[in-house]
Amino acid sequence: MSAESRSGPTFETSDASEQLTTALDAAMRAADISRGYYAGEFTVSTKSDLTPVTQADVECEQAIRDTILARFPDHGFYGEETGRTRADAEYLWLVDPIDGTKGFVRQYPFFSTQIALMHAGEIVLGVSSGTMFDELAWAERGKGAWLNGEPLSVSTIDDVERAAVSTGNLKSLALSDGWAALAGVVASADRIRGYGDFYHYHLLAAGKIDAVIESDVNILDIAALSIIVTEAGGVFTDLNGKPPALDSRSVLAANPALHAQYLARLKGFVS
Repeated sequence: MSAESRSGPTFETSDASEQLTTALDAAMRAADISRGYYAGEFTVSTKSDLTPVTQADVECEQAIRDTILARFPDHGFYGEETGRTRADAEYLWLVDPIDGTKGFVRQYPFFSTQIALMHAGEIVLGVSSGTMFDELAWAERGKGAWLNGEPLSVSTIDDVERAAVSTGNLKSLALSDGWAALAGVVASADRIRGYGDFYHYHLLAAGKIDAVIESDVNILDIAALSIIVTEAGGVFTDLNGKPPALDSRSVLAANPALHAQYLARLKGFVS
């Protein structure tokens, strides 16, 4: 089976499950919507948590929801804008229609669409669409990770002094005793960047950087990216070494050798 975005990359999904092809279809529908709004006019309102929401967020989520539930009406759905349905469902879709809305509003290109599927508490597939980069990454448990149809693999660098590390959303870490521990990571690294949002996870999965450290995230931001990184051979946990879960709030993602070293430095400072 093959699929193609009207404006984005072409890819082959001959080995994909129906769940994955559905997620890819939904992501492409969302990309068409967000791309159309990106440089144009749209309304912006403020949610109760003081974060912005746009017409594009709402319309993208509705398109994703309609696509998924038309094929899997018994599945649960947990969306950034519409909340959670069917809490007792065996399968739960985790969706952030525009991850990076603040940037989207200011016309930063680093926003993305994130779609993941959780089965019995385990994330089993993920799609990450970096719309303005024409990057479509996906992974399914046991089938590897892919970017625009090309296989992904994390780096093999095992020396922190040669590592490229990207950080993001560090406010809670900055307010904790972990700030000093992070300073040690920064001081020892070969390169420090702050690519942020979806992009540094795509780079990590492709072996172009070696670790990502973040706090102040939620599961909708990172669910799809977590399986993409792990299927590319990486390790993806929170800063305490716990696997992604509905209550996750931080990330330490890296190739296996570096993950162990950074976890020893950073564990215990942020919940």
